[in-house]
Amino acid sequence: MNDYKTYLEKERYSESTIERYIYRLKDYKTWCKKKRIESTQIDYKNLLQYIKYLQSKSWKPESVNNQIRSIKIYFNYLNESYIRLDNPAEDITVKREKTKVLRNLLSSNELEDLYYSYQTQNIKDYYFTATAKRNKVITGLIVYQALNSTTLAALELEHLQLYKGKIYVPSTTKSNGRTLELKSWQVIELLEYINDYRPIIQKHINLYDDSLFPLNSTQFNNILNAVVKKLKQINYKVRNVSQLRASVITVWLNKYNIREVQDMCGHKYIGSTEKYQQDNLENLMEAINNFHPIK
Repeated sequence: MNDYKTYLEKERYSESTIERYIYRLKDYKTWCKKKRIESTQIDYKNLLQYIKYLQSKSWKPESVNNQIRSIKIYFNYLNESYIRLDNPAEDITVKREKTKVLRNLLSSNELEDLYYSYQTQNIKDYYFTATAKRNKVITGLIVYQALNSTTLAALELEHLQLYKGKIYVPSTTKSNGRTLELKSWQVIELLEYINDYRPIIQKHINLYDDSLFPLNSTQFNNILNAVVKKLKQINYKVRNVSQLRASVITVWLNKYNIREVQDMCGHKYIGSTEKYQQDNLENLMEAINNFHPIK
């Protein structure tokens, strides 16, 4: 086990991840011992039996897949140590329940149209002009950077790197921090918003903190509800911010590899990103149903 821990450290896994992988490995080895199976030499058929054992304990597909992923890494270690030459867990994934969020997604063009069609002109009142400018900036951060309510509310002026054309999205309890590219037109809109319109909003609500989007309430959805209502007028398919975020992530998966998308989304676990692989997920599930009898 110490050699395996050294391998994980060499692969630069965090201490908490290493502890989690070692803990999961103990469960696997305990099962192997009960079945009188050598844990380092298990074959594909017996590994399927282990998965059925996990499912018999009412484990959710995500939990089973996390356990499989841990075993897969263990076999990668065995491969590198020349203890065995194959990885029986390499292509195993347990079927997930369909995710409702993947319905009625918007295309890349439809997402971009939401931004360009968001009107901020010909509004007589200065304050409402300022909120319209703010809401268009927020729309851009949703349809180009896939930000949600939590990450938008956490943004402060210091997170902007406009001279680099980037924005830092701070970590939350459910997501990792990441730095994302801004579109050139977003940079222009952000500069205009910060210099000309954000001060109007601050004065109106008498709040002068460092938030990128000042709000004298803890409910950021007060802003987002107005944004979504406007976007529905532009495209009737719009439902909510979660749907828009899912649409952006799906577009990304057609352009970048899944690890890159995981980083861009801030997902802590690759499984969270895999949920958005619509076509690949359907094909993979069909293959598993045909060749890997896991139900």
